[in-house]
Amino acid sequence: MKPAVTDHVEIKKYDHPTGGWGSLSSLIRKAYGEGLLMSGIWSTLLKQNKADGYMCVSCSWAKPAEPRPFEFCENGAKATLWDQTKLRCGPDFFAQHSVTELLDWPDCELEKQGRLTDPLRYNAVTDRYEPVSWDEAFAEIGMELRSLDPKSVVFYTSGRASLEASFMYQLFARIYGSSNLPDSSNMCHESTSVGLPKSIGSPVGTVQLEDFSQCDMMFFFGHNTGVTAPRLLHPLQEARQRNVPVFTFNPLPERGLKRFKNPQDPVDMLSPGPGTKMSSDFFQVRSGGDIAAMTGIAKAVLALDDAAREQGNSRALDIGFIAEHTHGFAEFEAYLRAAAWDDIVARSGIARPDLEHVAEVYSRSNAVIGNYGMGLTQHRHGTENVQMLCNLLLMRGNIGKPGAGISPLRGHSNVQGQRTVGISEKPELVPLDKFAEFYAFEPPREKGLDTVETCEGVIAGSVKGFIGLGGNFVRAVPETGLIEKAWRRLGLHVEIATKLNRGHLLPGAVTYLFPCLSRLERDRQASGD
Repeated sequence: MKPAVTDHVEIKKYDHPTGGWGSLSSLIRKAYGEGLLMSGIWSTLLKQNKADGYMCVSCSWAKPAEPRPFEFCENGAKATLWDQTKLRCGPDFFAQHSVTELLDWPDCELEKQGRLTDPLRYNAVTDRYEPVSWDEAFAEIGMELRSLDPKSVVFYTSGRASLEASFMYQLFARIYGSSNLPDSSNMCHESTSVGLPKSIGSPVGTVQLEDFSQCDMMFFFGHNTGVTAPRLLHPLQEARQRNVPVFTFNPLPERGLKRFKNPQDPVDMLSPGPGTKMSSDFFQVRSGGDIAAMTGIAKAVLALDDAAREQGNSRALDIGFIAEHTHGFAEFEAYLRAAAWDDIVARSGIARPDLEHVAEVYSRSNAVIGNYGMGLTQHRHGTENVQMLCNLLLMRGNIGKPGAGISPLRGHSNVQGQRTVGISEKPELVPLDKFAEFYAFEPPREKGLDTVETCEGVIAGSVKGFIGLGGNFVRAVPETGLIEKAWRRLGLHVEIATKLNRGHLLPGAVTYLFPCLSRLERDRQASGD
């Protein structure tokens, strides 16, 4: 029976802060809905984001050296509940529903069916997934892979996969002869991986957890912290309680960067007040106007430096740092001086006095963190957005010292980690010589396909096979309709997943759907772990 689908959307006004009692009650409702309210899931959650436990399957916020008793947020706990649901999606479900029928189901209803239980093969005659033995499945997939050019087969990885599984997966792909190892970071933070090395020489952020307790100002650009990294709200709340200015730029006035009550603080929870004000100033920047906003702040800092120099006061620019650790400042200065305030205001949507206020506070601050999310990176000018924020920080030497730095706030917790274990289409990022020496094979040395090139190859027909380790590739990429149409021409389509999603319902000539354990589960068999 097809789930009811409606275009009616009910929107309710929510006046409460992020966290608080609303967070706790929502978590209890979710546990009940997944059949886990009276289960052992609560002891599992006590190990989340701790040294002797496991990383959250939701966001990428790091494990602290001294964790709280409950080192998880509402969204992280919900992700674990979703992952550990008691609901099951086995062969009986697929016997009742054809793939064509399931394509009309909403995405959320597909995932609500629960965990996949058996290896399945798509039968084009019945238009259904049908049970198959592991041995038979592996034999046919091996035969198909042998018939294909390794350069035409893509091995995609989701950030939900464990590092151990990711390492083995990329090794398998390279032994097979393919460098086509795109991953979810291609779609979310590739701008970071490209922009940061050009600006600061490192592909990753420079901020450590302890820097948040030492900073005296923060920027937030394009990040909905209360939704995508709620555990960051704790150090952010502590900073605000120290009166650290926090300037937030976002087209969406998201609640987490406005007000917050800590669900783990009884005093905060019982307080009748509205919660901690999380942003000292919130600016609703125009969509795509981030570079203009940062240009305005930088231009105002330059003007403050001009005035300080004329009056013989302390400089607003860190001249020593700029001279010793940067290059190209003269060109950047010329760009700022040429930028017209009318253009800056029109493109950013923020008034000149507001940007000058931010610049004034910034010029007095000694340790500043620049936080940013996919509002900067998932953009036509994503690389330039990242580099402009770096430039703003470099003007005052806010790279490479305690309490300061660039802080890209990523999505899944293994997105960055997977790059460190070999999930990359770029050969220069992978220790290929070590692999060749240790495993006694010659890995391919050419650049493989990234996400965009994979999409182009699927549409053009040059990609013949796709193996997905988690994720929902077809739904995640742009031009979904175009990709879905071309996807059915694949010769081989294999998905390894915990739950059913729409991408699994687009069969190629040979299509398999495999269940797997999540990374917070142990593989216990008769022979042991």
